[in-house]
Amino acid sequence: MHAAAYQVDIRIPTAQSLKDRRQVVRSILAVARERFHVSAAEVGGQDTWQLASFGFAVVASEARLVDETLDEIERYLWSRPEIEVLGGEVRWVE
Repeated sequence: MHAAAYQVDIRIPTAQSLKDRRQVVRSILAVARERFHVSAAEVGGQDTWQLASFGFAVVASEARLVDETLDEIERYLWSRPEIEVLGGEVRWVE
C-alpha cells in the first residue's frame, strides 16, 4: 500500500465575499472527489475571502498510481482560470 497527502494553497482573486469563495471551494472539492476518487477537504484559510488551503489524500496499490493521481489533481487545479495556485507540498505516508 502506498499513500500520500497533498496540501495546496490557492488564491481566488475574483472572490468579493465568503459566498463567492465558498462556491469555488465547493466546486473544486466536489470535482476532485468525483473525478479522482480521493479524499479532499478544505484545511485552511476559511476566514479569508481570497485564500484557501486544500488537503488531498491518495491511497493506491502502487506508488506510480499515487504519483499519477497527484499529477492529475495538480493539472486540474492549474486549469481552473478563476484561481491561482500559490504552492503545494506532497507528503508520503509510511
